[in-house]
Amino acid sequence: MRWIFRIIGALIVVVILAVGALFLLPADRIANLAARQFEAATGRALTIDGDVTPTFWPVLGARVEGVTLANMAGSDAGPMLVADSVDLGVDLAQLLQGNLVVRQFEARAPQIVLERDQMGVGNWNFAGVGDESAATGETGTRSTLPPIILDRAQIQGASLRYIDRAAGTDVTVEGVSIDLAMPEAGGPAELRIALDRNGQQGEVTATLASVDRLLAGEVVAVSAAIRAEGAEGSFEGRMGIEPVAAEGRLSVQIDRLGPALQLAGAEGGEPLPGAARPLALSGQLTLAPAGSLHLREGSVGVGANRLAVALDTTFDGPRPNIAGQISAQSLDLTGFTGGESAGSTGGGWPTDRINASALGIADAQIGLTLGPVNTGFGMIDALRGSLTIDNARAVIGLNELLAFDGTLSGDLVANNRNGLSVGGNLALRGVSLLSMLRQTVEFERLTGSAAADLRFLGVGQSVDAIMRSLEGSGTLQFGRGEILGIDLAAMLRNLDPSALGSGSSTVYDSIGASFTMAGGVLNNSDLRLEAPLFTVRGEGDVDLGGQTLAYRITPETFRNADTGEASLRVPLIVTGPWSAPRFRLDLEGLAEQRLAEERARLEARAQEEIQRLQERATQRAQEAVTEALGGAAGSGEGSTEDLLRQGLRSLIGGRGN
Repeated sequence: MRWIFRIIGALIVVVILAVGALFLLPADRIANLAARQFEAATGRALTIDGDVTPTFWPVLGARVEGVTLANMAGSDAGPMLVADSVDLGVDLAQLLQGNLVVRQFEARAPQIVLERDQMGVGNWNFAGVGDESAATGETGTRSTLPPIILDRAQIQGASLRYIDRAAGTDVTVEGVSIDLAMPEAGGPAELRIALDRNGQQGEVTATLASVDRLLAGEVVAVSAAIRAEGAEGSFEGRMGIEPVAAEGRLSVQIDRLGPALQLAGAEGGEPLPGAARPLALSGQLTLAPAGSLHLREGSVGVGANRLAVALDTTFDGPRPNIAGQISAQSLDLTGFTGGESAGSTGGGWPTDRINASALGIADAQIGLTLGPVNTGFGMIDALRGSLTIDNARAVIGLNELLAFDGTLSGDLVANNRNGLSVGGNLALRGVSLLSMLRQTVEFERLTGSAAADLRFLGVGQSVDAIMRSLEGSGTLQFGRGEILGIDLAAMLRNLDPSALGSGSSTVYDSIGASFTMAGGVLNNSDLRLEAPLFTVRGEGDVDLGGQTLAYRITPETFRNADTGEASLRVPLIVTGPWSAPRFRLDLEGLAEQRLAEERARLEARAQEEIQRLQERATQRAQEAVTEALGGAAGSGEGSTEDLLRQGLRSLIGGRGN
């Protein structure tokens, strides 16, 4: 803020010199004299290329046209100030009494460059202006500049460029208008800054307790407010400008963030979904001299949700970086996930476009402690974890998540660097199947406890697109429980479909399976259910995107429960939407199974007969050899090889006789 007073003070010096000389010198001499006096006092070159036109009524003053004020030494950003014209009017009666009362000050269409060098020195710091003394002669001698009272100072249609060499910041804002009033010399001041940019208007107002103390580097009381379409904020506290620092109570409410972002120069639509509005922030804010922001006793409202926050924000990187802690007693996220339950209407997953542009606003490292959270697809009882955001990629680390009577740990990722993708690597332990399936997919036919490992990745700009693109793999292991709505033991004994329906159930000891996902379809080929009198094997597909099933279950009853020998297999086919699946016996598959079993039985008998015939032929051959050897084989002495050798000698010896 100090630059405003510095620039206005510089221009007042110029015009005062011009007014003082206008009765004695022609206009060009007035301009040259004013420029030389200003440069001698401040070390900055001042050029007046236009006319200097005096005014006598209703106030004493002058219009100076074509004003250019040089930048600090070593800058390559061009002049600090270029103005088409500057008008100044002072109260003559007060001036004759030694008081400087500015009734009118107006700079039209100025181009202002504010710059900090690598050492943090601003170009608005120059000698003799805004201090207690100012130059009055070509020799460089100084005399006291009368205290200034401003009825109103205006800068209209300005172009404001801010450069921070140390931070690498270079921002230009067009359409800036500034109004400043200081009714007491060095006393309280009222400031208004208005912006008109990209079709959006914004306004900043501030009241300072003492300009003199502020310019002297002291901390003074300040009250400020900022307004834009759909957003407003206020600050009540203290501030200083050498160095820039502030502390006080902050309050912000945002109903629409898009217009404010457009005003700041960002492109794109509204990043805040309806469920996040209004977005409110309050707390004790500190702006440190190093430029960092610190929020304590903070409260953030996101729609109907409230969070307690303690955050530290720095601005020395490509994006703001936020670190701290966030906690909440409870959260309701159903407005962000499509409703109370994604499958409640049977109409599929939500197709509303997900705007994830907010992931790119800032980087973050935040600790999370949350109470009950209604996600819209299940209740989380408690969560302890972390949120890390790096260049539009967010990772939620789940150190401990209590849900569905069990625990969940792992990582969840949302990446919006090149389109939205979501993924994760999760481990569930001790989860209640009935509670989890009822809340997530409204499936109420399976009880027991579950352990699972899941790795997944989905891509798309809606929940529906993400579910239809899922890739990954996982394993499931269920403890003892029941399958509700079907009595497999009765069905196997009687082949009776009436074993289906309410009141029927199948008790199992364990269920295990592994699966893969591709294109939003889960495939499993090794499901195995263990029960006291039978086992069940399963294979098939679960279309996660379409919310349908195409699965084949094959129960096997035991002929011998001790050996596990199966006596009967009855395939069961499950099809249709998972909210209302259809069960039917696979009679065709059963017939094929019977044929296959009969074929296997006949093949086994054929193999037995072949084996018997082979053994009989071998026995007859042995008997023939024994007979040819004169019964030697019957002595039981020696090996078969010895008997053959003896037989050969006998044959050879017989020929020799």
